[in-house]
Amino acid sequence: MKFRISVCSLVIAGLCLAALGAIPKANAQVNVTQFHNHDSRDGLYIDSAFTPSAAGNLARDLNFDGTISGNVYAQPLYIEGPGGRAMVIAATESNNVYALDAVDGSVIWERNVGPAVSAEDLICTKFDPMGITGTPIVDLASRALFLDAMITPDGGATKKHLIFSLKVDTGDINPGWPVDVEATASYNGINFSAAIQQQRPALGIVGNILYVGYGSMMDCSLWHGWLVGVPIDNPASVTAWAAGGGGSWGGAIWGVGGVASDGKSPFVTTGNTANTGGNWHGGEAIIRFQPGPIFSGSTSDYWAPTNWQSLDQIDGDLGSSGPLLVDVPGAAPSRLLVALTKHRNAYLVNRDNLGGISASIDESQVASSTILQAAVTYRAKQSTYVAFRANNDGNTALSAFRITATNPPTIDIPGGWNVPRPSGGCGSPFVTSTDGASNMIVWVVGTENTGAVIYDGGGPDELMAGTHYYNTTGIVAGGRIYVAGDNKVYAFALPGGTPTPTPTVTPTVTPTTTPTPTVTPTVTPTPTATPTARPTPTPRPRPNPPPRPTPPR
Repeated sequence: MKFRISVCSLVIAGLCLAALGAIPKANAQVNVTQFHNHDSRDGLYIDSAFTPSAAGNLARDLNFDGTISGNVYAQPLYIEGPGGRAMVIAATESNNVYALDAVDGSVIWERNVGPAVSAEDLICTKFDPMGITGTPIVDLASRALFLDAMITPDGGATKKHLIFSLKVDTGDINPGWPVDVEATASYNGINFSAAIQQQRPALGIVGNILYVGYGSMMDCSLWHGWLVGVPIDNPASVTAWAAGGGGSWGGAIWGVGGVASDGKSPFVTTGNTANTGGNWHGGEAIIRFQPGPIFSGSTSDYWAPTNWQSLDQIDGDLGSSGPLLVDVPGAAPSRLLVALTKHRNAYLVNRDNLGGISASIDESQVASSTILQAAVTYRAKQSTYVAFRANNDGNTALSAFRITATNPPTIDIPGGWNVPRPSGGCGSPFVTSTDGASNMIVWVVGTENTGAVIYDGGGPDELMAGTHYYNTTGIVAGGRIYVAGDNKVYAFALPGGTPTPTPTVTPTVTPTTTPTPTVTPTVTPTPTATPTARPTPTPRPRPNPPPRPTPPR
């Protein structure tokens, strides 16, 4: 599950794809509550301002302050506040959480949730310090912000993963939180060990339960893939599932897209396992959980390729990108799940009946090297596409393949597109549309000269420092694009693009949760949160190794 982290000073670019048969929808994107905007992780933002001609005049708002403290790997969020004041939420590895004014980037509130853990106090890591890595999520019904933070209450000897719930309008910690994961999570005799687990994937909420996934510290120690469920209205009641067991270990949940959902069940993808004795123990798989999380063990609720043992041996994680839920009208089956993998392949699976250890509906090699990101999906000209950023022999490319509306559906590479770039490139793509059916624009940070370029950065004012190879992705709200880098959030505006709150527009995520809990937790948190953010500690010299190749060992 290793991946490279690089720092880029790069631009933002778009690839324009027109579609037919537009159906007018909401005129502006509001309330970005989670990673890639929706439970499906489709990465689609609807904003009528983002026409191709207007997008060509996008420019960074140099009056937007956006100053924060700490390295950033989590996607920012956008929430309309009381009285219509909009805020951008950003979280850092220094365990600082910020609400910034969406217009000028000034700080509305800030909260430090505890001391982050130095790399010297971890068995291995590429983060220094390690604090908040996975993208948080907001429940609009209770106006609560949920996040996982790695903290040390005693200067490094003790490490904890604490799951927090903050009032999104003030930054105050909600009653009954945080939840100490190590003190509450166990599964079939396996106990969660905070010191060796890392929380990279985006958080999800399904049916009033918060789901948090965990993986390893660069494949160090005997880690497990964990999915932890915390009821929003009863945080003292924790349910967990772990991959491995019976002497096996691994199966990390680490893809940046994290937990996806069809509105009823959470889905995750897992990475390689070890010491399995030839028996499948939850690795190299797509898994659907019942509420809890509870894994039924039924073949309808998981899928692993028939060569999963070979993938284990070459570190070819199926879980490198996270699950992507895709609907293909006219196909049979039409309700699909797409997995893009570290070993370069894309798989199509029937998400209503995953199929156990079996052949997929279709699979194809779609890149020449590792895929480490979160893909997006969109429809244009009556066709369904999946777009992703790949690392092709040390260079990056923005690519897309088409999924045919046939029985069965197939991966159509010639029907898609591929735009190579000589070097660099950061993060995961995202998509804008003026109405959900036309003027599709695929965006990615740090890829210039992309096909039919409509915006290529504009010049030195558009450069962004401190973006990251694996995680960085933008969001769209109120006629603007926001991107979070180390120590700063950047805003890009269309001409006249001052965010105007639109409280009458229905949010894209329908809340299903109950009001903020008042339950007293069973574990008393040791860190004391303070309202003043801490500066990022001076990093120690630490080389940043390239990604591990994946030939057979």
